[in-house]
Amino acid sequence: MFDIPRELPTRTGRLRPVADADAELHYHVVHGYRRAYRIAGSGPAVLLIHGIGDSSDTWAELIPGLARKHTVIAPDLLGHGASDKPRADYSVAAYANGMRDLLGVLGIERATLVGHSLGGGVAMQFAYQFPERTERLVLVSTGGVGREVNPVLRAVSLPGADLMLSALKLPGMRLQTNTVIQLMQLLGTDLGLDAPDLLNLVDGLPDATARSAFIRTLRAVVDWRGQVVTMLDRCYLVQGMPTLLLWGARDSVVPVEHAHRAHAAMPGSRLEVFNGAGHFPFHSDPRRFLELVEDFIETTPPGSWSADQWRELLRSGRDGGLPDTAEASERSAT
Repeated sequence: MFDIPRELPTRTGRLRPVADADAELHYHVVHGYRRAYRIAGSGPAVLLIHGIGDSSDTWAELIPGLARKHTVIAPDLLGHGASDKPRADYSVAAYANGMRDLLGVLGIERATLVGHSLGGGVAMQFAYQFPERTERLVLVSTGGVGREVNPVLRAVSLPGADLMLSALKLPGMRLQTNTVIQLMQLLGTDLGLDAPDLLNLVDGLPDATARSAFIRTLRAVVDWRGQVVTMLDRCYLVQGMPTLLLWGARDSVVPVEHAHRAHAAMPGSRLEVFNGAGHFPFHSDPRRFLELVEDFIETTPPGSWSADQWRELLRSGRDGGLPDTAEASERSAT
């Protein structure tokens, strides 16, 4: 196991702007719903899974670099971005199925999964449901490691959230919100660091349909008490699966303590902490982020899987049961 924090000034190591060809969206209808995705490059597949309220555009600076040696697929999750937003199942397990189906449409058998926030939970769930299709895991500020989560997200899970999100888009409210953000930044708070990226997520919800999909997705993983889905009870199953954890030391959404908790629960995992970064370390320092992901892929063999090994892991279970931090009210995705 490796635990190597490094000092990091924010917003450093910019990469070249994404080219038009790299940014182009493609579409495919799966199960009657239009799925949007970006695809670039050639070579071993890397699947980039964004977080809640976000879209594939969040990976724009990373796609060109990764595409030099890999086939990069960056979907807009159902209910997000340019994908359809039906009244549907937005659970972590459903999203994992959606990733399997998209890879199937594209003829890709196996991939390294890079998941951010909710996308990290989806990546972990994918590895649990489809270990034979998973080569490596890169979990970035991922959910599902403990109850703690930003109080704003807990509030949005409550009734009336649609009205609150709508109000944030009013011109007068935006001025007040920007004033509060500037004050938090002047005070040096972690939330002030993440606020611009989080506000961009609100801007990415143009209408009631998008807001409804966002709220349904959030309520699948968060309630007024915090996160309700855990992956800790199954972390032992990544034994033999190369896993890299990347986190911002000043993450105001999912605290960095969760990184160390996941690191301890996942045998053989590596951990890199971006000091000075918040919930979006790949925005704060995309160059270092890209270097770490590329080095991880180059220096680790694809995960091995066999039915016999899987059966024995399930039979032996997790040593000592659930961690002390897990609560009876937390549930697995399936």
